[in-house]
Amino acid sequence: MSEIRQRQIHLDFHTSEYIDSVGELFDKEEFAERLEQANVNSVTCFSRCHHGWLYYPSKKFPELIHPKLKNHNLLLEQIEACHKRNIKVPIYTTVQWDGRVMREHPEWLSVDENGNYIDTQHVEWPHFYYTICINSGYRAFFKDQLADVIEVVGPDNVDGIFMDILFQVDCKCEHCQKKMKELGMDVESKKERLRYSNMMLNEFKEEITAFIKERAPKATVFYNSSHVGPASKDSFKDYSHLELESLPSGGWGYDHFPATSRYARNLGKNIIGMTGKFHTYWGDFHSLKNKAALEFECFSMLAFGAGCSIGDQLHPSGKLSEGAYDLIGQVYKSVKEKEPYCVNAKSMAQIAVITPEEFYPEGAYDLGISPSLIGTVRMLQELSYQFDIIDSQMDLNKYKVVILPDCIYHNENLEKVMKDYIAQGGCVIGSYDSCINKNGSDSIYGVAYKGESEYYREFVMPNNVIGKDLPKEEHVMYVRGYDVEVEEADVIMDKISPYFNREGEKFCSHQHTPSKGVKGRPAVTRFGNVIYFSHPVFYAYRKNAARWCKLMVKDALELLLPDKLVSHNGPSTLLTALNKVENRSILHLLHYITEKRSEDIYTIEDVIPLYRVEIKIHTHGKEIKNVQLVPEKKNIEFSQKGNVVTFVVDKIEGHTMVELS
Repeated sequence: MSEIRQRQIHLDFHTSEYIDSVGELFDKEEFAERLEQANVNSVTCFSRCHHGWLYYPSKKFPELIHPKLKNHNLLLEQIEACHKRNIKVPIYTTVQWDGRVMREHPEWLSVDENGNYIDTQHVEWPHFYYTICINSGYRAFFKDQLADVIEVVGPDNVDGIFMDILFQVDCKCEHCQKKMKELGMDVESKKERLRYSNMMLNEFKEEITAFIKERAPKATVFYNSSHVGPASKDSFKDYSHLELESLPSGGWGYDHFPATSRYARNLGKNIIGMTGKFHTYWGDFHSLKNKAALEFECFSMLAFGAGCSIGDQLHPSGKLSEGAYDLIGQVYKSVKEKEPYCVNAKSMAQIAVITPEEFYPEGAYDLGISPSLIGTVRMLQELSYQFDIIDSQMDLNKYKVVILPDCIYHNENLEKVMKDYIAQGGCVIGSYDSCINKNGSDSIYGVAYKGESEYYREFVMPNNVIGKDLPKEEHVMYVRGYDVEVEEADVIMDKISPYFNREGEKFCSHQHTPSKGVKGRPAVTRFGNVIYFSHPVFYAYRKNAARWCKLMVKDALELLLPDKLVSHNGPSTLLTALNKVENRSILHLLHYITEKRSEDIYTIEDVIPLYRVEIKIHTHGKEIKNVQLVPEKKNIEFSQKGNVVTFVVDKIEGHTMVELS
């Protein structure tokens, strides 16, 4: 396997045939020199774009070379000049979007149950977004084009193959129907069609990886679906590494990358984070991201154990933007300095969050990141807990606490996994519909499910166990919960009922009636090392950011996890990540505040420094001999009492790293 570089550029070149003189200003030495000056050590360059054109001197498909391309050796010269400077050049090709195929081979396109072409992007015409079915005759063409580019470039010069746009679609074309019938599958069932689509994608990846490895054994291989999650897990054996496409301003948002990377880093593959230099989305020519935003996105990749990739699009002239590479160069200069403290990092997580993606209903393949997971990630990051996101097939026993956020739906296998974990001393926090057996009283929580709450909004009463830092009066829960009855568990927080629901002829004021002061069913229970919230507290936090929900979860965690790894006296906007790199611990401190200054996107413009922040690290019996800022190698005074090391960081300006050895 080739080395996975940590400072990459993903250089789009989707170029219309209506643009003249393509590549006329390209100078290979200037191109590679600009990348080198920007501290880039890998750049993904194009063999074929979404418009359907080739950018190399194809032997098999000369008619597909971009009709306005001035220099047919564009890709070859990009590779040659970059290799001279030890910059790797993975080769890009599109898979399921191709404008030429759309026009010339409609028989290769995916169609829905009504016979319409499938457009997952819903962009007004003109576009190249009709999805190609890789079950059609297109597959042979795709393999021929791959073989062609490998032969023309030369196998030894192929650092990697990046294949873009592979995703599950509800295809009912004649090719898929034929294959499904051969397998005895119901072509009239949407669930079956989607299940077959996933099977077919996995089969395609296995076939193509073998095809590439036979021709270019050293090449890295990656298939891009814009998201890495449990749904694709069975096919990751055919990937050399994982690239996490996540442009915060491009539809993914700032919640996507932390949730995705905290899962992906447990899959046994090197991971690369991918953002963009664009202010908004791919293809946003002549825009630059705010430097603070690009810093935060790249430094977050380092903190979560990933290398960095920044998306750009080469101008049709073939000339790189000076402004873009000045910006990228400044950020990558810092990344380069920090790399020795980040490569091969392993998270020191105490908590595992089970991902709801594993439990999406069959056929619900396009739900994205669960709001409950987003709420969980936000809570734990704001509370400075160290956590991973995992699926139920991964090893739970290395974590002290497992969180089941709201919608980790019950099944017998999950219940067995959780019971085995609890029997070995593991602690669990579950909420709402997670691992609740609705058909019987047996429960990991020691409670019996009775049904949905009578009230769409009810209240909780804080006490000295849960809600201990809250006023001892009712707090509204904005989302309907479940009613449960304790069997073996203890009630550690009560629900309080309202006067009535807002329904029929009854209503009071603008939203909901106030508390009647009457104690209802349990809000929070404890059964040994297992705590249960009867409301969807994580979704509620995502929806309304009610601080009392976060403090309730904090109190539950403190009951189960008294030896919290990282604590500080800074604001909740300070993000911490503690990693192990060889025989030292590296603490990342990030302070960037996202804002929605525009109608459409969140971004970051200002870096607001923090001063004199006190940090406490639980060492779990290890003696700390030195604490220093890195890469500056500036020592910090510290004290150690028992298992807790305390020190003060004088200034956190954006991103600061502290090494404990």
